[in-house]
Amino acid sequence: MLDAGFVPMKAAIVFAAFLFVATGCAAPDSLGNLEQVAVTAKERGFSVSEIPAGEFRLAAYLRQLSHPAETLVIYVEGDGAPWLTPYHPPRDPTPLKPMSLSLALADPAPAVVYLGRPCQYLKAEALRQCDSTYWVERRFSPEVIAAYDEAVGRLKTSYSARSLRLVGYSGGGVIAALLAMRRDDVELLVTVAAPLAVSEWVAWHGASPLTGSLDPANIQADVLLPPSVHFVGGHDKTVPVPIVESFVHRKGGRIEIVPNFEHECCWAKEWERLLGRLPIQANTK
Repeated sequence: MLDAGFVPMKAAIVFAAFLFVATGCAAPDSLGNLEQVAVTAKERGFSVSEIPAGEFRLAAYLRQLSHPAETLVIYVEGDGAPWLTPYHPPRDPTPLKPMSLSLALADPAPAVVYLGRPCQYLKAEALRQCDSTYWVERRFSPEVIAAYDEAVGRLKTSYSARSLRLVGYSGGGVIAALLAMRRDDVELLVTVAAPLAVSEWVAWHGASPLTGSLDPANIQADVLLPPSVHFVGGHDKTVPVPIVESFVHRKGGRIEIVPNFEHECCWAKEWERLLGRLPIQANTK
């Protein structure tokens, strides 16, 4: 296993680019520190929870309903905290700016759940027991996807939902795509700034492969996606447009290129408006 303090130089450079906090207009998309996040979430009708799944415990924010949900919308967080240096991953992958949570809080749908990634939001003792490879090269491993599959199935039952809408930001979009490929109850997949062609994305940046991770662009041809919309920023240098275009060419779906947007800017600030670009039936459940 790869220790969190030592990664190949080429891989470290691109991982740092992928995880390092963006500058420019990222600040308006930030929810602030995690204490402020909890307060904001509560004000918007969300409760804090934790879902055991496989060998992980996934942090969750849930918008509770007093009646069954027709469609449950599930948001999956990105890869997390910025790297300490271009060569050293963070000791704690908990995001400083939980972008996917920002999107979830902006979504007016009645039934919304936000899921963190493995090893995020843990207390010190639990974090020490969590293998650092799950926020480095094994972030999209089969056991991670199986854990999300278990968690999503449990949530669907809890909400008495008939179908799911999966939304993932950045690396969370890869998780959502892989999850959508193994379920038959996803009415819509939505990704935002996601490196969906993982192997091509790694090669684009001249990095080392994500050993042990799955690549949704390389899943066998007979595995199909549900209806899908893939947002990408026209100025995103972390996940450039051609990477998403390549995935759409292979696996289908609709690409939505948003001019002037970058990897972080300005998704959360504009998310409620961008939801209007989704298929009409996905906005009326």
